[in-house]
This record gives sequence, structure tokens and C-alpha cells, in this order.
Amino acid sequence: MTDAPSSAPLQRTPLYDLHRELGGKMVPFAGYEMPVQYPMGVLGEHLHTRGACGLFDVSHMGQIRLTAKPGQDLVGALESLVPGDIRGLKPGQMRYTQLTNDQGGILDDLMVTSTGDHLLLVVNAACKHEDLAHIRKGIENRVEIEPMFARGLLALQGPRAVDVLSRYAAQARAMVFMTGAFLRIDGVECYVTRSGYTGCDGYEIATPASSATHVARLLLSNAEVKPIGLGARDSLRLEAGLCLYGHDIDTTTTPIEAGLLWSVGKERRAQGGFPGAAVVQKQIAEGAPRRRVGLKPEGRTIAREGAEIVDGAGKVVGKVTSGGFGPSLNGPMAMGYVERAHAANGTKLALVVRGKPAAAEVVPMPFVKHTYFRG
Repeated sequence: MTDAPSSAPLQRTPLYDLHRELGGKMVPFAGYEMPVQYPMGVLGEHLHTRGACGLFDVSHMGQIRLTAKPGQDLVGALESLVPGDIRGLKPGQMRYTQLTNDQGGILDDLMVTSTGDHLLLVVNAACKHEDLAHIRKGIENRVEIEPMFARGLLALQGPRAVDVLSRYAAQARAMVFMTGAFLRIDGVECYVTRSGYTGCDGYEIATPASSATHVARLLLSNAEVKPIGLGARDSLRLEAGLCLYGHDIDTTTTPIEAGLLWSVGKERRAQGGFPGAAVVQKQIAEGAPRRRVGLKPEGRTIAREGAEIVDGAGKVVGKVTSGGFGPSLNGPMAMGYVERAHAANGTKLALVVRGKPAAAEVVPMPFVKHTYFRG
């Protein structure tokens, strides 16, 4: 999990020194030096997160705060850029949505949380500067836009996350999936959401940059918690059937092709009002020409991103966008896009690996059941 080489100097998150201290193997990722793994190794880190609790540094992600200018409609402004139902958010609720272009393609996917008087966005690291420019161009006449790219962001994930965090902030236990609250953790004012990108129960904790290492050390002092790198983060999200921007979704894929219809607000489907709405509405009505699907290879063959997907006659009908070994499955898994006629669960296909077709079947996602706490 590394990015293409860049001439720009790599940035570091507030936790860089801690990663080195903990034995993190640092690699370039989204313009940052990030830990791909620790001495436990990717397999061990993955299984520890599923069984107990893992701590991830996601401070490279982009945090942005939006506040309405006097007399302006904050929600209406953001809804002019995304297909999600932002107006339906009550204070403390969060929602997954996308920034779309005029063709219905996805510029980025993001989380939006309402605090009552403002909206907090978390966007992907590799896109955050482009996202900020896009948001400014679209709505800065109506909205105060405050990038908070220097803040810390920690993801505490796994079935023991609730026990660990509630030792420092008792209110964390009562929170449910996709909600947020301001909590004090050992004197540090944090914004905490019960969310994450592993398919597990857990939290994301936004901190001041100066306090990120303190909060991380505090959480790591608990026996249940181990540091987790990018490698396990990727295998966890793939087992959970979750998209990685730039791989499974990008400017050439629409939310409907990506299987993200659920994230398009019901009123938004009818009323539109976001970039590319006509394309999205047409695909809702008529079906998308291709669909993102889960793929389970037979045997132990692992198909990586870019592998061709072929039908029984050897005709190319799609391409793998993410693939690897699923430690919780003890076997390979993949996702990719196939022509609509081949997208039904149970369809027999083949994945071309090193020039040879390996049998695979279209299967439902997630590969591993989500364990979010919904109350």
C-alpha cells in the first residue's frame, strides 16, 4: 500500500515519532510517511483488530469545518455539491456521501457530521487539497470554510474499543454507530465519532495536533490495544466490502455503479440538485451499465488490482479494483466492476492472474459481517 513516487517532500503526521518508536515500517502514502506495519506484522495486526482493539493513525485525512455565513443556508450549500441527505442530519449525527462531478463521477468520498452550528467533514488524504479548492469554488460565498489539516485523527477499532475508550470518557459507551460528540479524554477536548472503516465497532477521535501523541499513548497503555498500520487497514476494509478512493471509486465511477445507492438521499434521488444528478437519476431508473461486485476466487489464488475479469468464453467483462488475502476468511477475496449482465450473485467468472484464468464467483459483500453498534 504505497503511492506512486512524487518529487514533493513527504509530510509527517503528529504521531510520526511515536510510529518510529513503536517500530513502524514507514512508507510513502498520500504524500505522507506512514506506517505500513509494526513488528507484529500485517496478519497479526489484522486479527488483533478483529478480536480485540487496534489503534490507527489517520491524521493524514483532511478535516474541514463549515459554518454558515450570516443569512445563508449551510445545509443547502453543501447539498449543492453532494448527493447525500445532509438536511436530515440531527446534531450529533453523521453521514457518508460523495463529492460528484457533472458526469456523476466521484471526486472523493467523505464523512459529514453535524454538530448543530457547523458541519465537520473528513475527506481522503490524497484528495484533500483538491476537495478544499472544489468546495471553496462551489460555496465559499455562502459558507465559512476552515481547513483543519494539522489536527490529529485516531481510529480505535475492534470489539474492545468501547471498553477502552469508556475508561476515559464514560459517555462513549452510550454512543451509537454514525454519531459524534465532544468528549474530554484525560483533559484533552476531542471530537469523537462512533465510526471507522474496518467493519468493526469503534471510534474516530479528532484531537489538537499537540495532544495527538498523548491520547495515542494513553490508549496504547491498555493491554487490549496494539498499533496497526496501513497494510491491515487495507485488508480490514476490503473484508468489510468498503471502497478505497482512487481504486474502487474515482471520477469515472458513479455512486450507482459503485453500489452506493443507499448513500443517495431519497429526496435527493427525486429532486436532484447536485452535480451529475441527471446521470445518477437515469442509472437509478434504468440500471447502471456496470456494477461493483464481490469476488471469491476458488482455491488460494490472489487477484490484485488491475486483473481482468472474464466470462466462460474468455471475454473480458470487467476488472479487479481491490484484491488480496482475507485473514479472517483464511482465503483470497476481491472486488471489481463487471458488466451488468454478469453482476448477479452466484455468477461464475474467472480472474486472469499471470496470464491464466482462475475460477471465481460473484458473492455478496461484505465478506465479513459488520459489527457496528447500533444500540
